[in-house]
Amino acid sequence: MQYGENIRLALQGLVDHKFRSFLTMLGIIFGVASVITMLSIGEGAKREAIAKYQDLGVNNIIIREKTLSDEELEEVRAKFSQGLSIQDANVIREIVPGVERVASQAEKNTDVRFDDKSVKSTVIGITPDFLSLMNYKVQQGYFINEKHYNERLKVCVLGAGIAATFFKGDDPIGKLVKIDDQWLEVIGVLASKSLFTETVGELAARDLNTDVYVPLSLFLNRFTRDNILSSEIQQITVQINNSDRLVESSRIIDEILKRHHFNNDDYSIVIPYELLKQEEKERQIYNILLGAIAAISLLVGGIGIMNIMLATVMERTREIGIRRSVGARKIDIMSQFVTESVAISITGGLIGVLIGIMLSLVVTLFTDITTFIKPYSVFIAFSFSVIVGVSFGYLPAKNAANLKPVDSIRYE
Repeated sequence: MQYGENIRLALQGLVDHKFRSFLTMLGIIFGVASVITMLSIGEGAKREAIAKYQDLGVNNIIIREKTLSDEELEEVRAKFSQGLSIQDANVIREIVPGVERVASQAEKNTDVRFDDKSVKSTVIGITPDFLSLMNYKVQQGYFINEKHYNERLKVCVLGAGIAATFFKGDDPIGKLVKIDDQWLEVIGVLASKSLFTETVGELAARDLNTDVYVPLSLFLNRFTRDNILSSEIQQITVQINNSDRLVESSRIIDEILKRHHFNNDDYSIVIPYELLKQEEKERQIYNILLGAIAAISLLVGGIGIMNIMLATVMERTREIGIRRSVGARKIDIMSQFVTESVAISITGGLIGVLIGIMLSLVVTLFTDITTFIKPYSVFIAFSFSVIVGVSFGYLPAKNAANLKPVDSIRYE
């Protein structure tokens, strides 16, 4: 029998029993859709995590002031540690090998005002090297430079969120905003950043889009500290020219700071690159688990195909006997029923792919979950559906081929 004839008979069988065929396909449809949706959610989460750590700079070492209670802070100061300082940053720049840039930053949580609007924000005093160290992009205007820093100019750069709140499509460049009792000119707006929703070491979870950046020289001169005992600066970011030396360099930095801080535990060291590698590994395992759970639906769909095909063989026993008696071989019978099960799985797989893509888009559209569909997830889901069709269609096809023509013709 020609293979084309097998395909025709298989499709004819699906058309003749539309409702039964559709019910048989449901397992495959839900399975394929689940695999694509689950993997797209996992991939979206992975990309968000990677973007988050890239924002911190994958070749950076971040030293943060530790959050201490007032009693702990008094105890540390009594032991001669003044906390993180610009002097610490200068020593690290001079001593640690492979250092490309060092940026200091001070922070203060306060209100930022424009006209009658007020927004809670983190005001960050930075040095001009900050933009080169971090994966930040300027959307409008320009960033703080050496001139602003050296002359302590009253300028600021707004995060995308706070700019949208204040100006709503208007050009913010040149406008004045009030921070504490200081009026600052807006010279730039940063591109939107991924929400930093996890706390990593001493890196507090917050919306980076509501941050405001000012020259560190201006910050230290014009803004009062939240706590008089707090450090001069809250963070030092060190960029190393070779990512393979990050761990070694962090140990050297730790030894330097221990001496400068008289062995007080008032700082923490975070290596975004190491966190990124760990996150990627965890997300990979997470994606595999999601895919495996979703693939169970495909196995259930395969069992449904085998069940229906076994019933179909029983139902068409006389037809099989007649075909065998007029010359059809066992391989022809097997081919017909395998083709029918594959047709069910392919049709269900294609429908499942469309539903999976639509579900992924709907999840992104109506929730805060970001999804990303990779071609390999569609390929894996669809290929698995075809394999399921062949595998679970084989036993019914073999049973059909092994029926004796005489007994089959007499079957009622």
